[in-house]
Amino acid sequence: MTNLSDFTPNEMMTIAAARALSNDDVCFVGIGAPSAACNVARLTHAPDITLIYESGTIGSKPYRLPLSIGDGELAETADAVVSVPEMFSYWLQGGRIDVGFLGAAQIDRFGNLNSTVIGPYERPKVRLPGAGGAPEIAALTKRVITIIRQSPRTFVGELDFRTSLGTDGQVVITDLGVLRRIDGELVMTALHAGVTTQQVREATGWELKLADDLETTTPPSEDELAALRELRRA
Repeated sequence: MTNLSDFTPNEMMTIAAARALSNDDVCFVGIGAPSAACNVARLTHAPDITLIYESGTIGSKPYRLPLSIGDGELAETADAVVSVPEMFSYWLQGGRIDVGFLGAAQIDRFGNLNSTVIGPYERPKVRLPGAGGAPEIAALTKRVITIIRQSPRTFVGELDFRTSLGTDGQVVITDLGVLRRIDGELVMTALHAGVTTQQVREATGWELKLADDLETTTPPSEDELAALRELRRA
């Protein structure tokens, strides 16, 4: 067992997200934190997981975190590479993908995501990467996992732009804990070790619901931390 001082909140978030995946999952992976979580799962408890990236790579096994969906390592380590139209029409729309793993800049109480702009759409303060395939991934995969840091800037009462819709069964994993969308609204179901209910309420831009049986997540193991840190060093 690791000591609480041995890992960061970001590492806890990534590893908690990795644990939400199983060995048999076919997972549509976003770049950044989703990619880190999915590859930690592949390197630890889920070696047979199938990771699919939007560029058309199926079964990618990167030894470092890709910089974009066009990173050559994704194709070099993939079991197959297909066209983007085939990826969306045959794999995604055909119901062949179990998990959509998404990041975002903002999330609201219903699990809706914003990855488009901060501020008014016509004159934004920040223009974000945009939707990409996120709306289709959120709508058409069997379950959605979202990874996002929890603060009043990200957990907002109203999105600046609604890029992707939340779905029931959606899991949201943050640097403070785990939420699930239940009956249309996000509910905090677990806190990371050392996090208080006051912290999560102060980090949320709406009146956050807490589960009656609020759990505490298990701290990262040495193997999980080693896998994550090796991906980031490579």
